[in-house]
Amino acid sequence: MNDWKVLSHVKWECKYHVVMVPKYRKRLIYGRLKREIGPVLRELFRQKGVEVLEGYAMADHVHVCVSVPPKLSISEVIGFVKGKSAIQIHRRYLGRKQNFTGFHFWSRGYCVSTVGRDEQMIREYIKSQESEERREEAAQLSMLEGPSGPKGGVRGPL
Repeated sequence: MNDWKVLSHVKWECKYHVVMVPKYRKRLIYGRLKREIGPVLRELFRQKGVEVLEGYAMADHVHVCVSVPPKLSISEVIGFVKGKSAIQIHRRYLGRKQNFTGFHFWSRGYCVSTVGRDEQMIREYIKSQESEERREEAAQLSMLEGPSGPKGGVRGPL
């Protein structure tokens, strides 16, 4: 109960786990953009009065755990952040100076869930996303190779 925040007439704890995805789930978040997208998103969340508790950028999505004041709706906050960050990404990384009509970075939707008493578990989930994705890709690759391996030889004792 020590995480509760206080405004003049309300005591609150409104935390959300949000996943934002680039348009067509393209793997666009890498290199310089991956390193610098965090400060861009943190600044935009700060402008709305939202505290970023945890965040991690993957190649094809971004996880963020945020604490949103009750006077703001989560859809309003995410709409603002996605819109303003898309403009900044186009200006800084994609070389566009003006006329952003028709240029998109984020998909229209997002995934959001409330964070209750399992906040620590969600923070650990966000932190472990990269290793989990590598493990899943390795498992898919081994399934594609089949039981005989990549060269067609027989594995294991007969």
